[in-house]
Amino acid sequence: MKLVERFLNYVKFETTSDENTGVTPSTPTQMVFAKALEQELHEMGLSDISLDDNGYLYATLPGNVTDKQVPTIGFIAHMDTAPDMSGKDVKPRIVDYQGGDVVLNAEQGIVLEVAQFPELNDYVGQQIIVTDGTTLLGADDKAGIAEILAAIEWLQEHPEVKHGDIRVGFNPDEEIGMGAHKFDVEKFGCQWAYTMDGGAVGELEFENFNAASAKITFKGRNVHPGTAKDKMINSIRVANDFISMLSRWETPEHTEGYEGFFHMVGIKGTVEETTLNYIIRDHDRKLFEQRKCEIQHLVNRINAEYPDCATVELKDQYYNMREQIEPVMHIIDVAEKAMERAGVVVKVQPIRGGTDGAQLSFKGLPCPNIFAGGMNMHGRYEYVPIPSMEKAMQTIIEICEIVAE
Repeated sequence: MKLVERFLNYVKFETTSDENTGVTPSTPTQMVFAKALEQELHEMGLSDISLDDNGYLYATLPGNVTDKQVPTIGFIAHMDTAPDMSGKDVKPRIVDYQGGDVVLNAEQGIVLEVAQFPELNDYVGQQIIVTDGTTLLGADDKAGIAEILAAIEWLQEHPEVKHGDIRVGFNPDEEIGMGAHKFDVEKFGCQWAYTMDGGAVGELEFENFNAASAKITFKGRNVHPGTAKDKMINSIRVANDFISMLSRWETPEHTEGYEGFFHMVGIKGTVEETTLNYIIRDHDRKLFEQRKCEIQHLVNRINAEYPDCATVELKDQYYNMREQIEPVMHIIDVAEKAMERAGVVVKVQPIRGGTDGAQLSFKGLPCPNIFAGGMNMHGRYEYVPIPSMEKAMQTIIEICEIVAE
């Protein structure tokens, strides 16, 4: 089964994750897909295949080098798709893109517009895979899975290309931040690995945000509005005071590159009680800690005016993997060399988000992130250029060969 055929088959599986179930995998459809992949690995003749009860699937392509020791490396991708939009009944379509807007769904008036997504111009003359506009596509990260297995199959068909033991790992629930939590690093048994979970062709990432969540609860006092003077405390208004204290410019829509932010992702309130949910992000660990202190400081200011009104729950989620990668920068050198040999222009950049690789790095498995080719992930306008997927597959092959050299 070749690269594109694999991908088109994989996106037919509904694998949306759900942060509210409290189980792993968070949805049963992910296990259905995992079992289908497990069967495919057996058909490919890989060894050490194991699928655990939590939906983590591992396998090995044995090395073919006999005259020296070659490090065991791994390639990892996640099986789930984002809960931001439906991943059920995905209808992919290959478009020979010659420029201009792409009508995804004429009946519903859904159009992939160059004005909104100017990077489309980078793919004129290429084949791209799109949706019908009613679901996401699932290139995040089924493109990564397809690229890994297509590369493994290519290595099987070309025994003249030398490589060490290659481990593959497919996990659930990356999109809800739980992908690495039950990943068995010891069982995976690699010196280092790469997640194939980046975006545009050429992306190579070994820095990500430090991340925390903040839940701030405001307790009010409800009194009939006709007799409320000097008695009522409207928790919604107090919460609004808190919101206005944070800089409006330190938000996702006003930041880029290494700039951090506060991002309010939820609000629920009545006069009696209001809850705000934030995520806090910064690449710099010192600035990250300062951002958490700022949240606590503003809660204290609220309580100075309204005693015992506000409480905050701060939880660290993950940290910048750079501190774990810097001692082993040769793994970045390998990836850069592989991309160059594959004819890819390398774009080293920070991830403005998280990755399973960050958590795996802190669990003892250094794990930078490589492009998988998908664009506009998590929504109806998602697409993936086929040449980008082919370059990702070739990069994997080159990495395996370079490590053996």
